[in-house]
Amino acid sequence: MRFVEEVVVDEFLPTFRSMLAEALRERGLTQSEVAEMLGISQSAVSKYVHGEVAINERLYDDERVVELVERLADGLTDGEMSPVQALVEAEVVIRQLEGGDVLAQLHQEVVPELAEYGGAFDVHDPDSDVRIAEQALASVRRGLSVVENTPNVARYIPAVGTNLVEALPDADGIEDVVAVPGRIIDLKGRPEIPAEPEFGVSEYVASVLLSAREQGSDARAAINVSYDADLLDALEAAGYVTVEFDANLGVEDGIAAALDAEPDADVIYQTGGFGLEPIIYVLGPDAPTVAGTVRDCL
Repeated sequence: MRFVEEVVVDEFLPTFRSMLAEALRERGLTQSEVAEMLGISQSAVSKYVHGEVAINERLYDDERVVELVERLADGLTDGEMSPVQALVEAEVVIRQLEGGDVLAQLHQEVVPELAEYGGAFDVHDPDSDVRIAEQALASVRRGLSVVENTPNVARYIPAVGTNLVEALPDADGIEDVVAVPGRIIDLKGRPEIPAEPEFGVSEYVASVLLSAREQGSDARAAINVSYDADLLDALEAAGYVTVEFDANLGVEDGIAAALDAEPDADVIYQTGGFGLEPIIYVLGPDAPTVAGTVRDCL
C-alpha cells in the first residue's frame, strides 16, 4: 500500500526544493538564508543546489511547477510573500497535481491497481470514482457476509443462482453494478460464493435493479431468492411493499408495468413463466440491508 503523500515526499518534495533552492540562490540569497527560509539545514541546501538529490524530470519540466518556483522565489526574495504564504501556494499546486494529474499518474505507476479507475481521479476527493467504487465493493462484501451467516438461506437459492448487487450512485449500465461473478449457489446446504465481487459481472439481477431505478426507485442494491409464498407473506408482514411483475414481458417492460402500478415497491416478484423460474427480488439502499431483509424474514 502506497499513499499519494508518499509520492509527494519521494518525488515532488526533492524536485521542488532543489528547484526553489537554486532559484533563491540565483537571486543572491546565501545558503544560510535559503536554509532558514525553507526550514532545512545548510547541508541539505548545498545538496539541492549542487544536484546531489535525485529529481523527477516530469515534475522538473512541468510548467506549473516551474511557474510556482519562480513566483515563490520572487516573492520570498523581495519580501512580498511570507514563508507561510509560500507554503499555502505550494500546497494548492500539490492538490492540483494530485487531482487526476501528474502526481496521480505517478501514484498509479507505484500502485498499478489504480489503473482500472483511469487517470482522472483524486484520492482526496470524498466523491472520487476510486472511493465510491471501493465503498460499493466493500458494501457487497459485507452483504455477502450476512448471506453466508444466515441459517437455511441455501434452500432459498434458486436453480439459476442468487446474486447480491449494488449500483454506483449514477449507474447507467451493468458495468456500474457490483455483483458476484458466477452467482451464489447452493453447495451441500450452504451458500457458495465463487469469487470476490466485481463490477459488470451480473446481467439479470443488475438489470432488474437498473430497470427499477429507471422507473424512479431510489434503490441502490438488490438480491434475488426463490419465490416462496411464506417468505412473501413475511416480507409483507414486516412492512415491505410488494408487487408482482409479468416475467413474460421481459425485465424492462415487466418491471416498468409493475412499478407504474406500485411505485413504492421494494419487493418485486414473479411467479414464473415459460422457461422462467419464479423469483423474489428485494430492493434496498445497500447490499447489507437487502441481505439483512432476507435474513430477518426467513
